[in-house]
Amino acid sequence: MTNRIKILFLIFFLSSLILSQENTKNEFGTIYRYELNNTPFPHELRENGHSYKGGKFNAEDHYSDKSVIVFVPNYFSLNDSIDIVYYFHGWRNNIDSTLVKFNLLEQFYKSNKNAILVLPEAAKDAPDSFGGKLEGKNTFKYLTEEIIDKLNSQYNKKLKVGDISLAGHSGAYRVIAYIIHHGGLTNNIGAVYLFDGLYADVDKYSFWINNYKGRFINIYTPNGGTKSESEELYVNLEKAGAEIKMQINDDFSSDDIRTPRIIFIKSKLRHNDVIHTKNQFQKFLESSF
Repeated sequence: MTNRIKILFLIFFLSSLILSQENTKNEFGTIYRYELNNTPFPHELRENGHSYKGGKFNAEDHYSDKSVIVFVPNYFSLNDSIDIVYYFHGWRNNIDSTLVKFNLLEQFYKSNKNAILVLPEAAKDAPDSFGGKLEGKNTFKYLTEEIIDKLNSQYNKKLKVGDISLAGHSGAYRVIAYIIHHGGLTNNIGAVYLFDGLYADVDKYSFWINNYKGRFINIYTPNGGTKSESEELYVNLEKAGAEIKMQINDDFSSDDIRTPRIIFIKSKLRHNDVIHTKNQFQKFLESSF
């Protein structure tokens, strides 16, 4: 059995294990699975599925899952407000495979961030950036309120929304762009992390960066399709007088990207390696404490 087949088998096995249980405990914390109303799908624009390059992705298999995964680390300390890190997966992925493939739970745990990690299901195993209902005005706020209600029941406590971080890989750029544009909780968003995902909607990101105080970290690769948009945004922000750092290698620490609040990382890695191969997700979180 080749290493690639072994990895695929491990992803399938662990994903199936996560899928089979509503609540799952592991060495890092507890994974809760909810079905909520304000998830991206189902959506009327995908009632008949989606076609891409001759392939057909039907609604039942790819656009009907209302699942949200909520991960609470073992060290989590409950306060009156709760900080949330949202992670949105890219094309041809789902929330379960993403947790395993990109080592998100361990990275989140090791960041020691007193927050919860939330993964809403997007276009499931499909080549599609459409954010469904989360592209609508205030829907992100409604989804967050649903999650808070679940946690209120879990902890028997009246919680408030604290600081929100938005992270996403590849095609997730689109749903994040709409969330920071009119998702309803823009003042709570303290950080945006793009993992080789700045393909379009640059105007929405530029407006948010220029008008809000949250951190922005954008890592991009030479062949991922995000190079021109990333470097154009960098130049425009620099011309506008923004303080920016360009990190030009992949061997950085969390201290290297702690300041300023706007960081561009010019990576030499492959498109799918910018999240986990050097614990980048963990470092982004650590740098934003």
